[in-house]
Amino acid sequence: MTVTNAPTEAEASLATLLSYLAVDPANPSLLLDTAEAALDAGQVDQARALLDRLSGADATLPRARHLAGLLALRSTRFDEAAATFRTLIAEGHDDPALRFNAAWSLTKAGDVSAAADVLDDATARALPQAAALRVTLLHTTGDLDAAESAGRHYLTIHRDHRALAAAMSTLAIDIEDEALAAECAALAPDHPDAIATFGTLALGRDDPSEAEALFDQVLARAPHVPRAWIGRGLAGLMTGKTEQASADLDRGATLFGDHLGSWIAAGWAHFVLRDYATSRARFDHALALDQNFAETHGSLAVLDILDGNLERARERVAIALRLDRECFSGALATALLATGSGDAAGARAIIERALHTQIDGSQRTVAQSLAKLGMMLR
Repeated sequence: MTVTNAPTEAEASLATLLSYLAVDPANPSLLLDTAEAALDAGQVDQARALLDRLSGADATLPRARHLAGLLALRSTRFDEAAATFRTLIAEGHDDPALRFNAAWSLTKAGDVSAAADVLDDATARALPQAAALRVTLLHTTGDLDAAESAGRHYLTIHRDHRALAAAMSTLAIDIEDEALAAECAALAPDHPDAIATFGTLALGRDDPSEAEALFDQVLARAPHVPRAWIGRGLAGLMTGKTEQASADLDRGATLFGDHLGSWIAAGWAHFVLRDYATSRARFDHALALDQNFAETHGSLAVLDILDGNLERARERVAIALRLDRECFSGALATALLATGSGDAAGARAIIERALHTQIDGSQRTVAQSLAKLGMMLR
C-alpha cells in the first residue's frame, strides 16, 4: 500500500485557486490571489510565473508590486525588495506589514540604520515580529536606552512572542541586567538567542562546562550566531581548550564584524598560544574599528612591553587609562612597566607568570579574564 501525505492547507488552497484560474486564466485578481497562495505554499517559481502573466496597468497595481517585493525577498534579492517596499510606503500605501517587510529587507541587505528609521513604534506595537526586530535594530545601532525602554513596553503587549523575549534577553546581557536576561530567556527557552543568553549567564557564574554545552546547542541549530562562537571560545579558554577557543573566537569576531570585544578576546586567545603576531593583528583590527576603546590600547601596550618597546607601551597605557581609569589591560601593562624590565625575554617571563595567575578568588586567570572582555559590546 502506498502512503501519501495529505496536502497542507496552503497547498489545498493553491490547488483550488489553480482550478478556478484554469477557467478564467486572464482574471487579474484571480492571478494575484493564486500567486499569493503559491507563495504561501512555498512555490516561489510558480508564484513568479503567475505574477509574470499580469500585463499593462495590472502589473503596476500596489498589490502586484508588493507581491513582487515578497518574491524578491524570498529569493534573497534584498536590495530590490527593500526598494519596492519603500517606494510603496512613499506613495502612501502604508501599513504595518509593509513597513515590517521593508525593515526586514533593509536589515538583510545590511542597512541597519535605514531599517531602524522605517520600523517605527506604531508598527512594533501592531506586530510582535516587528517589536522583536525593532529591539534588535535599536540594540545594534547602539541606542541601548531606547532599546530597553521600547522592549520593556513591547513585552507588555506581546508577552508570548519568543523572538521578542529572546531579543530582550540578548539586550539585557549587554546592559548588564542579569535578572532581566534570565527572565526573558525563560520566556523562550528553546530559541537559539535565549540559549546563548543562558550560556553567557553560565560564563558569568564561572561555569564553563555548562556554558560550552549550551553554546554547542546553539551552534548545532544556528551556526550563524556570533555570540555562540564567542561564548564557546571563552568557555574553551577557561577549560584549557586554547586552540579550539582561538578558532571559535576568530569566527565569532568575523561574524560580528565591528564588535570590538570579540576582537580583543581573539587577540588574547592567540596571546595565550604565544602567537604574538596574530595577537597583535587582532588588536590592530580592533584599533582600526575604534581608536577610543581603552582595552585595545592596553592590550597593545602589553605586546609592546613584550617586544621591549617600553616608550611606546607607556604612551599606549596613558591613552588607555585616560579613556578608562579601570581599564584591565592598562592596569596589567602599568604593573609590568613598574617592574622595570627592559628586555623582551624578561618581559615575556613576567607576562607569562602574570597571565597565568588566578585572580578574584576564582579559578580564572588574568589571561582568561582579559579574554572575557569579549562579552562586552561596544
